[in-house]
Amino acid sequence: MSVPLYVPILPTRPHAAAAYRALAPDVRRQVAPLWTLPPRPGMLAKPLAERIAKEAGDISTAQRLGPAWLDAPFADEVEAAVLADILTPDWWDDRNLRPVTGPGRPGAQQSLALAAARHRKDGLGVRVRLPGDWNDRTASDVTMLLDRLPSDHPADLFLDLATVLPDRADAAKEALRALDTLIPLTSWRTVTVTAGGFPEPPDDFREGVPYEAPRTDWETWHEIRHSERSYLPRLRYGDYGIHPATYVTQTPPARGGGPPWGVLRYTTARSYHLSKVPHGRQYDDANREAAKCLTSLSDFRGAAASGGEEWLCDRVRGIETTGNHSTWNRQGNVQHMTFVTRGLGH
Repeated sequence: MSVPLYVPILPTRPHAAAAYRALAPDVRRQVAPLWTLPPRPGMLAKPLAERIAKEAGDISTAQRLGPAWLDAPFADEVEAAVLADILTPDWWDDRNLRPVTGPGRPGAQQSLALAAARHRKDGLGVRVRLPGDWNDRTASDVTMLLDRLPSDHPADLFLDLATVLPDRADAAKEALRALDTLIPLTSWRTVTVTAGGFPEPPDDFREGVPYEAPRTDWETWHEIRHSERSYLPRLRYGDYGIHPATYVTQTPPARGGGPPWGVLRYTTARSYHLSKVPHGRQYDDANREAAKCLTSLSDFRGAAASGGEEWLCDRVRGIETTGNHSTWNRQGNVQHMTFVTRGLGH
């Protein structure tokens, strides 16, 4: 397995899979997503099995050209039983996906991921969430997971900081405390630090008034990289793409659901930019104005930068249709993932 530059945590939704497929080949080769199945509490076993089979199959198809991981962090004992029937150890054969589990999860989900990893003999992802302060007891839980693998079995560590916004000034310090403890536990094949930095739209979000927020998660990454730890060259960067970290925790809305407006998002070197976009062809002028808010930024990189920038430019000129939530999410992630990957490669 090649070591990726960039590990975005993406939901197993069609717009995210389409964004990954739309990346330029040189970018896609450096991106290895950690795909996350959403929670579906209370869903009956049969429709749940059908939904999981479809989403996992779609992601497997999207990953034909490169490696990635597939996680089900919200599975309870009931859902884990369904997962075990669908994602059997044989299911993982000849696929570019590797199973993920983590400390504190239901035993059935851990057992499922461990069984698939032992069968495949090609890596287990261990996702350690750190939404706040580090607790040394977590290391004991990770050790117990690793002890259930054969000796010398490859494992990949994901330190998931979850939401990192300006009100979380100690995120880098806590991440380093965690890494200092976790990295010596085994010979990790890869070590990735992930965080979600895109904010939710503000309460006073209005059409025609773009919103700007600092890239606190990116600043946290650089604070970690400027520490004096010996393991720094091994670290890889990850984030949650253009959505807040809470997005993957949400149950997908029913077809046609969602608010009557959406968000165009754009990433620059230091900021995240959000522009409110109305939903519907009747709002073409307002929709184009929302795109223009982003193409008018001094840091806008032009249509040649990626398919995401090209779409925004075409939208301003009225060449592209207004689109919908799926379109806006897809194009935003193409722009973001391209920009992040190329920045990491410099």
